[in-house]
Amino acid sequence: MEPHIRAWDRWMRALGDFYDYRDTDGVGRVYEVHRRSIHPAMRVCREWESLLLNDRTQVACEEQACTNWLAAWMARTGFLASAQECVVRAFGLGTGAWALWVDAGSREVRVRRYDARMVVPLTWDEEGVTECAFVTRAFWRGRAVDQVQLHLKGADDTFFSPGESSASDPLSAGSSRLTDDESEGTYRIVTACFDQDGNRVEPEGVCPVYDTGSPWPTFSIVKPAIDNTRVDMSPYGQSVFADAVDAIQAVDLCYDAMMSEIDNGKMRVFLSDVMFDVERDGKGGRVSIPFGRQDCTVFRKVMSTEDTIHEFAPTLRTEAQARAFKVALRTLGDLCGFGINYFDLENVGYVKTATEVSADNSALMRNIRRHERALEGAIAGICRALMAAERGLGVELPDEGLVRVAFDDSIITDTTAEKRQDMDEVAAGLLEPWEYRAKWRGEDEATARTAARSGPSAAGLG
Repeated sequence: MEPHIRAWDRWMRALGDFYDYRDTDGVGRVYEVHRRSIHPAMRVCREWESLLLNDRTQVACEEQACTNWLAAWMARTGFLASAQECVVRAFGLGTGAWALWVDAGSREVRVRRYDARMVVPLTWDEEGVTECAFVTRAFWRGRAVDQVQLHLKGADDTFFSPGESSASDPLSAGSSRLTDDESEGTYRIVTACFDQDGNRVEPEGVCPVYDTGSPWPTFSIVKPAIDNTRVDMSPYGQSVFADAVDAIQAVDLCYDAMMSEIDNGKMRVFLSDVMFDVERDGKGGRVSIPFGRQDCTVFRKVMSTEDTIHEFAPTLRTEAQARAFKVALRTLGDLCGFGINYFDLENVGYVKTATEVSADNSALMRNIRRHERALEGAIAGICRALMAAERGLGVELPDEGLVRVAFDDSIITDTTAEKRQDMDEVAAGLLEPWEYRAKWRGEDEATARTAARSGPSAAGLG
C-alpha cells in the first residue's frame, strides 16, 4: 500500500509531475511550468470531515457517569478538534488511527492521532486489526529519534526478537505492570527509540513496557467505508478520491486554463516611439525609458509615428471554460460520494433547508450513513480503551455499558422538525418524556426518567 498512500498524499498537497513539469518552446529552450490548483483532493477530504464530525458530536454511554466524564475529558483535551483532522487525513490516505498515550507520572491518558504513513498493523484478519505499531519522529536533547510504539495484547515475550524475554530484555525494565497473571488478556504499550543510524537509544522517563489494564484494543483504526480494491487482504483502507484522480486532474486543468485565459487576455497597449523618453546607458548608447506596469501590457512600436496609441483587447473564452469547470466539479462530487449536485456552482444550496438537501441528494445521505457507522465503531472503541486505562490509574468509573455516538446530522436532516414532531408525540402520550431526553440529550434511561419526573412532561425537552 505504500506507493498508493504516497501518491494520495501528493494529490492532497497538489504536488507531482502534473503540477510542476518542464516544457520546450519553439527554439528548443526548456522552461519550468507550474499548473494552478484549487486542491480538489484536500477539499474533498475536508468536506467529508465537516459532514461527519463537528463540535456537536456526542459520545453517550449506558452509564450517565461515564457520559459526563467523557464529555469533560473531551472538552479538556480538545479531542473532537483533533479527531476532525484525523478524519481529513484518514479519508485522504485511506487510513488513520487513534492510540492511547499514557503519562504514568502525572497519571494522565491522552489520545494521539496518526495517519497512514505512521500506522503499521501487526495482527489482523477480516474482522479488523488487533495489534498495531505506530512510528513517529521525536526529539530528545536536540537529537531526532524515531519512536515506535507497539500496542500488543497479552504479557508474552517482547516483540523485537524471538530470543528476548520480558525478564531479561531492557524493554521490560522500569515501571511495568506485567508481573501478574491478570495482564494476559490486557493490552500493553511497548516503546522503543532509535537514532538516525538505527541504534537503540533509551531516553530518560520513557517507560519501555506499560500494561494499560484495558481488555479493549488501545487504538482504533479509522477508515472510510470504501472497499480497498488496490491490495487484497490489506488492513489499510482506500482513499475517498482513489477512483477520482482523473476528475481531480480535470478540475485543475479547467481552473488553470480559465486563470491563464484571464491573465493572457489583459488589454495590450501599443505606443509609438514618440511616446518614450530616452537616456544614455553609460556605454554611449541610447535606450528608451520604460513607464507604467512591467507585466507586458505596454509595448513599443518601433520606428512608428502613426497611431500614437493603439489598444488591443483579446476576446475571452471564460464562459465556455467555466462550463467545463462546472462539469469537472460535478463529476468529482459524484465520484467521491457527494452526489452530482454537491459542487454545483450555479445551485450552491447555501439557503436550502435540510429537507430540500435530503430530497435533492439521496446519494450523499446514503454515503454519510455508511461512513458514520464505520466512524462510530472507531470512536466508541478508543473511548472504551480510554476509560479502562483511566481505571487502571485509579479513576473511579463504573462499567460504561454500550457506547454510542450521536452525530450532528442537521446538515442533511431537519433535526428541528424531528424534535418538534417528537414533542408533539410526547404531548399526545405516544412518546414518554424520558425517551425524548434519552434520544436528544444522550442521557441514560435512569437519568432521563429522573429528570422527566422532576417537571412537566414537555418541560426542558428542547
